[in-house]
Amino acid sequence: MKRAIVFGAGQIGRGFIGELCFDSGYFIVFVDIDKRIVELLNIEKKYPIYLLGEKKEEKIIENFKGINLENEKEIINEIVETDIIFTSVGAKNLFTLSGIIAKGIKERFKRKRDCLNIVICENLLNAGKKLKEEVLKKGFSLNEEKKYLEEKIGFVETVISRMTSPLTEEEKNKNPLLVKVEPYKILPVDKNAFKGKIPEIVGFLPVDNLHQYEELKLFGHNLSHVSLAYPGFLKGYTYIWECISDREIFNLLINVQNEVKNALSKKYVFKKGELEEYFSDLNKRFGNKLLSDTVFRVGREPLRKISKNERIVGAINLCLEYNIFPENICFVLATALCYNYSLDEEAIKTQKLIEEKGIDFILKEVCEIKDTRIVEKVKKIYKEVKNESSNFKRY
Repeated sequence: MKRAIVFGAGQIGRGFIGELCFDSGYFIVFVDIDKRIVELLNIEKKYPIYLLGEKKEEKIIENFKGINLENEKEIINEIVETDIIFTSVGAKNLFTLSGIIAKGIKERFKRKRDCLNIVICENLLNAGKKLKEEVLKKGFSLNEEKKYLEEKIGFVETVISRMTSPLTEEEKNKNPLLVKVEPYKILPVDKNAFKGKIPEIVGFLPVDNLHQYEELKLFGHNLSHVSLAYPGFLKGYTYIWECISDREIFNLLINVQNEVKNALSKKYVFKKGELEEYFSDLNKRFGNKLLSDTVFRVGREPLRKISKNERIVGAINLCLEYNIFPENICFVLATALCYNYSLDEEAIKTQKLIEEKGIDFILKEVCEIKDTRIVEKVKKIYKEVKNESSNFKRY
């Protein structure tokens, strides 16, 4: 049986990558730092996935084992024998894997193993290049080892778009291994980063220009999500499906998406009808009540999400580059500046910065917006939104 290592046995690791590998006939080796999860995986030898579409369907995943990240020798042996590696540990933790991956690659070199692809399932631009650089720092002094890494080891970037659903306390207590996800299972992968033949994995969508699909995810999926969450929060909603059911918010969403579609279609070449199909499917997924996705999860960490290269300001800059004035995206930014959820540390920090230094400071220093038209437009909308207390119940 083919073998796959999955670094990270969390919701995406078990609930997305694990399913794709299981469906593709792989034996899965989950590597995780959480000893309890690893122990449960080895005891239970199976776990359920709830696919939350029009109805709930249960799927059982089997053919795997768990290894704790501390068991270096066993992990290195698995790297030598594996057919493919996936990472799903979170962007902040990705580079902590560089040491163990480097040791595994060196051992594969010694044993004259063929090509190995490391598929990086993290929300991090240029993740493949960055991980490769970190791996190379771990003592590849021999020219033969470096040549082997260059010719035989692929660092493959992806675009993760599957949405997950949090477990209730009752579900956690009943089965901590349970994962709840939407049925969507397409994984765009960088076609040109693979070494050797591209593995036949269910859900893989090899694309020539992954950056195009990274921007579609960031300015399509991620921007659309917050275009629901921030106005929805201000209107008193809890769930994303409630937001998209609100006519005013839905109209805003469509207008935001039209601005983005216009800009993306000028920057890239998409297949005929691809963008329309993408956004239509996306909006249908946002309306999924079974996911129980909240405005608080989608809107969390607003200070990060309003930074220069992120989903909102990045989309504003993209539109300006192609002479599109992003009036509706400006509205989303203004509502993000009003997001004052008391249990979100970044939200509180944002409100404190506005109170102490003013909106101009946020727009120019945090968002790094240089276009005065955008600054004035966002400020105008911000004041209007703040004053409409009867419509926006959080104030």
